[in-house]
This record gives sequence, structure tokens and C-alpha cells, in this order.
Amino acid sequence: MSANDVFRAEVAAWMREHLIGRFACLQHRGGPGDEEFEPELRKQWERELAAGGWTCVGWPVEYGCRGLSIEQQVIFHEEYARAGGPGRMGHIGEGLIGPTLIRYGTPEQKARFLPDIVAGRVYWAQGYSEPNAGSDLANVQTRAERQGDGSWRVTGQKIWTSLAHESEWIFVVARSEPGSRGGKGLSFLLLPLAQPGIEIRPIRQLGGGSEFNEVFFDGAVADAQSLVGAAGEGWKVAMSLLEAERGVSTLGQQMRFAHEFDCVVAAAKAQGRDRDPAIRDRIAQAAIGLRTLRYNALRTLAGEATSLGREALIYKYYWSNWHRDLGKLAMDVLGEAADTPSDDPLIRPLQQLFFFSRADTIYGGTNEIQLNLIAERGLGMPREPRPVA
Repeated sequence: MSANDVFRAEVAAWMREHLIGRFACLQHRGGPGDEEFEPELRKQWERELAAGGWTCVGWPVEYGCRGLSIEQQVIFHEEYARAGGPGRMGHIGEGLIGPTLIRYGTPEQKARFLPDIVAGRVYWAQGYSEPNAGSDLANVQTRAERQGDGSWRVTGQKIWTSLAHESEWIFVVARSEPGSRGGKGLSFLLLPLAQPGIEIRPIRQLGGGSEFNEVFFDGAVADAQSLVGAAGEGWKVAMSLLEAERGVSTLGQQMRFAHEFDCVVAAAKAQGRDRDPAIRDRIAQAAIGLRTLRYNALRTLAGEATSLGREALIYKYYWSNWHRDLGKLAMDVLGEAADTPSDDPLIRPLQQLFFFSRADTIYGGTNEIQLNLIAERGLGMPREPRPVA
């Protein structure tokens, strides 16, 4: 066996030995559309992972992590998803703010925040989108005013904030230079959520859940040591964080997609729809698309560039449309059984898949925004005309 085969077996064995007992109910749960499932138990699972050294596996060893190669990180995420590992409560800390602090944070910030992320003790929310700044992130209006002691007073609103009600901290992009526009004059700040001046309101969704929130800031405070990067250069930090979002965890996402695909196929067989030529063709197309996603992700990870290349630029557009189509296929496979809310373990996950995947082509950048990015940044085409102020 090669070293990678040995490592793959190690990950698979650890998952078999630990995703049992009180954690067994977490298998294949807690992903998108299901993030409200057993949050406290999933936080305990994060600490179980940490005790085994399986959090932040790609971070450098100086932060108490494994420092795995890209290849080994891919193996870990694949085996985690293959075993039915639950959606990660620590994803935003481990996959987004942690790598950003490693790149841009001061030594004091790294010492203050990284150990708790690695240990699964503290959870983070992402404060980017606003009512008028979703896909157009540069349009943020939340304000940050610097005080005489170096701290910042933050006023404004963020929206679609995943699991803010389960988090202790939030990172916020705010406009710190009055009169600035677009990506200029923004700062990247870290704020504790349990403080006066912050209100969190859940957003009830089509599928019945409310893992997303509105977060209101009314003079909330970020201390002087909670500015990441230089004042006014928050756009650069924010874009670096989005690059981290396209990392190796996408392979784990695809393994979850593969599990959903298998559920659709199982439902087709159970309903007798696998004999319908039109359904069979759509299942085949879904299988081809899933394989395409994997190869494109591997192609992206094979590059050494630190900025988003063409392969990464197409990823969000491709997976979100593929996943939305899988949700439609799931409903057509179920037929009339899809129309009634159900607790049947064969039906309910597919209903959740359909409802949540409707949003895939909207959050994180709409289809239209993604196509503009591909055209302008990937293909070098002229920028779309912008309104004149």
C-alpha cells in the first residue's frame, strides 16, 4: 500500500470507531438545509474531531495541526464525507476566518483566536451580505467609526448569516471611510456577538428551518486589536477569504452530493421510476455532472496560484446549477409522494434537497454575477456597463 492508501485507511478507521454511539444519529445530517439538526451534539463532535487531531488538518503544524498536503487533505475530506460525517459546525472558523488570520493576522490575533478554532471551542459567523449588498459585496453600507481608544463602533445590518445564533464571534466587512465607494474604504473587523448593540433575528425559510439570520449592529464594539489588515484595506482581506472558500473542502461537498445522488437513485428504484427512459437519462446526466465537478476541483487544486483561476471561477456556477437540477430530479422521481410533508427517511431528505437547492444559484453570488465574473475575470471580456451615479 502507498502512503496515501495507508492514510486513507487511517481516516476511514477513525470515522468508523468514533461516529458511533451518541454520535451515530449525526451520520449524513447537518449539511445545507439541515444545519439546525442537533447543534449542541455537533459541537461535541467538533471537540471529538479536535481530540483526534482532525480539525484544521491543512493548517501549518506550528498552530497545533497536521499540516497535511493538498493530496492528503483531499483524502481526509473524501473519507469524512464517505463515512457520513455531519456538517461541520466549525466550518467558517476552520475554512474561512482561520486561513485568513494565518495570512493577514498579527501574531497577537493568531494567538488569541486560532487555538479555540482548532480545539472546537469557539464558533464563527460571516458578516458579508446586506439587504442591498448580496452578490454585489462592494456595496456594503454597514459603517465602522474609529474611536479615540482605537476601538471601532459598528452600525448597520447583515443578512443571510449562517448559524449566527450558534456562534460566539462574527467577522464583518464595514465601510470605515465616509464617502468611499465600491471596494475602497472598507475594513475587516472581528466582533464578539454576545454584547450590547447586537441583535440576531432568525429568518424562517421555505423548507421550515431558520439556520440563516439577520444581524443588527447598533454601536457594537470591535476592540482595537480586532482589525484584520490595515484600515481601509478590508476588500483585499475579504477577497482572500473567498479564495479560501474554494479550497479542498469542495471535495467533501462533492462526496455529500454523491450521497444525495445515491438517495435519488434508490428512490427511483423504490418508486419504479428507474424504468422510465427520461428519468434514466436525467440520472445519467447527473452522474456525468458529478464526475465533471470532481475533475474540475482536482484541476483547480493542482494549481499553485493564490488567486482564483478560470477553473475556480466556473465552480460555483456549475455546482449550484447541477445541484438545483438534482433537486428537481428528486421531486420527479418521488412523484406524488413529493407533494406532502413527510418524515419518511427515503422521502424527507429529498424534499429538503429540493427546497434548499432552490437557493443555490442565488446565495454566494447569483448566476448572473457568476457569469459576469467568468466573462470579465476569466475571459478578459469588457466589463458590463455600470450605472453612473
